[in-house]
Formats: sequence, C-alpha cells, structure tokens
Amino acid sequence: MADANPDQVPTETAATDAAATAAEAEANAARNETRKVWLIRLAVAVGVAALLFALWYLLIGRNNVSTDNAYVNAEVAQITPLVSAQVVAVNVTDTQMVKRGDLLVRLDDTNMRIALAQAEADLARARRKFGQATATSSALAAQIDARGADIVQARAQLASAQADYEKARVDYDRRQALAPSGAVSGDELTSARKGFAAAKAALDLAHAGVLQAQSTRGAAASEYAANQALVAGSTVNTDPDVLSAIARRDAAKLDVERAIIRAPIDGVVTKRMVQVGMRVAQGSPIMTIVPLDKVYVEANFKERQLRRVKIGQPVTLTADLYGGSVVYHGKVAGFSGGTGSSFALIPAQNATGNWIKIVQRVPVRVALDPKELAEHPLRVGLSMEAEVDISGN
Repeated sequence: MADANPDQVPTETAATDAAATAAEAEANAARNETRKVWLIRLAVAVGVAALLFALWYLLIGRNNVSTDNAYVNAEVAQITPLVSAQVVAVNVTDTQMVKRGDLLVRLDDTNMRIALAQAEADLARARRKFGQATATSSALAAQIDARGADIVQARAQLASAQADYEKARVDYDRRQALAPSGAVSGDELTSARKGFAAAKAALDLAHAGVLQAQSTRGAAASEYAANQALVAGSTVNTDPDVLSAIARRDAAKLDVERAIIRAPIDGVVTKRMVQVGMRVAQGSPIMTIVPLDKVYVEANFKERQLRRVKIGQPVTLTADLYGGSVVYHGKVAGFSGGTGSSFALIPAQNATGNWIKIVQRVPVRVALDPKELAEHPLRVGLSMEAEVDISGN
C-alpha cells in the first residue's frame, strides 16, 4: 500500500479554508444587504410618520389646543336654615333626586307661631290706637268750637260787667259830689261806694274769664294740632305705627314659612348633615344640592395655549367615566380672573428671588350641551379631556 502524497494535505486544507472564507463573506454580504433594506424601510417609515405628523399639524394640530387637566363642576346650592330651631322631619337622603319646591326639612315652628300671634295682636292694637287718635281729633275739634263759644260768652259777660261798672262809677261820683251839701246821706254814699267796688270786682272777674276762655281754647287748639300731627295724611293702613306692626307681623309670618325648608333648584342631594332632633343654627349648612343638568367643565389650559382661544369657540370633550365612545360638545363660556395658583390657599411667593418658573394654568369654563348631559349625566369632580377648535380664529 503506497503512502499518500504529503503535499496533497495542505492543498485540500487551503481549499477548505478558502471555501469557508467565501461562505462567510457571502453571509456577511447578505446580512449587510438585509440590514440595508431594513434601514431603508425604517427611514421610509420615519419619513412617512414625519410627513403624516406634519400633515396632521398643518390640517388639525395647529387649529386645536387640548388638555386632560379638566374636571366637571357646577353651581351647587348650599341649603342653610334662615331660622334657628329643632328639626322635626327630614324628607330626603343623600343621592336622592329632588325637584324645585320639594320639602327637604321641617323645623319646629311653635315659638314662631306664638311670635306671629303676638305680632298680629300688636297690629290690631296699633289699628285701634289709630282709630282712637282719629276720634280724639274730632273730639278736640269740637272742644275748640266749644271753647270759642266760651270766649264769646265771657266777652258778653265782660261787656255787661263793663256797663255795670260804668253805672256804678257814675252813681258813686254823683253821690260823692252831693255829699258835702248834705243832699246825700252817709249811708247812701257808703252803699254807692260798695256798689262801685263790687262792679269793679265783677269787671276784673269778667276780664279774667275772657283770658281763661282764650287760654282754654288755645290749649285745646294745641292739643288738636298735636293729635292731628299723628293722624294727618294717614289712613289706618298707612299710619307709621300700623306699618311698623304690619312689618313685624310679616316678619313673624316669614319665620313660620321658613320653618319649612324646600329645594331651591332641581338636583341631587349631597352631603346631608342634618338629623331629626338636631337644633340647627341660622346660616349653618345642612346639605348641598347639585344641579346635574347644569354642570360645566373647568378646563385648566397652559398659559401659552390660550393665545388664540376666545369665548364662543367649540369644544369637544370626553369623560373618563364613559371613555372615548361618548363625546360631548360645548363652547368656551369664559376665562377665570387669574391662574389657579393665584387663588390657592397658600399663593406662591415669588418676591424673594428664590423661585423656579413654572408654567401656569388658567381655568377656562366650558358650557355643555344639555341634551348630551341628559343622555349621559356627569357628576361634579369627574375627570375630562377637552379640545378647543381655534380654526375659526
């Protein structure tokens, strides 16, 4: 058996190595080709995505501003009693729907009814007093006429006394002139002197009578004027005392009516804090009513987003409660008077210089379509996403 050619082995090995190297090169070339194809595809995909984004921004994106920092809100009605009393009945519970005018709470009105009865009695007394004052005016007017007649009578008596005085004076003077000649006795002269003195006294009394009659008439006239000042230009329904009594009566009647607390709006009862037997204080909140048919959305947009947002622009909204399948349509109703941080319980203090600028958000009120609210009710505090169409700007 002949031995193999020693030069043949290296040749075969070299051929094998060359074949392996060629295969590896071919595999690397294939991989590079595949990589190139995928890179081209990726570049095309990125380009298409960029083009689509550019088209979306040009056609839609630049004409819309959106935020997910939005929540449902409402002008709730806080129920507070207007009088202090004990609760005798509570007719509603939390989550209960109520209509405007429905009875919510009844308070004990015993003391209020007593006060009403007292006020009505005071009113009747005031009306009677006015009638008495009117009658007094008539009586005082009659007294003035009577005092005028007394003055006439006193003046007549004065005239009579004056005539008697003149006659007595003449008689006395005549007798006094005849006394030295003895034609008149001393007794006759004394009698004439007494008659003259009596006539003078009667004259003075008549003068005093006239003055007294005039003074009495003046007092009656003053009393009449004072009484007329109370009733002149007034009737039993316009007299100040009567009006004051009517006001007190109406206030007492109002307190009785306020013992029954009714719903001021349609809505859902929330946060009921009253129980039977409690004594509620005037002005203390006892429950809240949320008007679900009048809720709105408060969307907090970044300050830079509001450059082209105006009142009346359309808004599309979705609620986390229903998801994207339910879309609400509303309009921008107004803007808050300041940013959210400005009205926080602890406002930001930036005057020290140690601050970091933070993008502020401004609350924007969005009014919703009542029909859509009726179909898909919302609750206060629910999260919303809002998108404002500013293309019409």
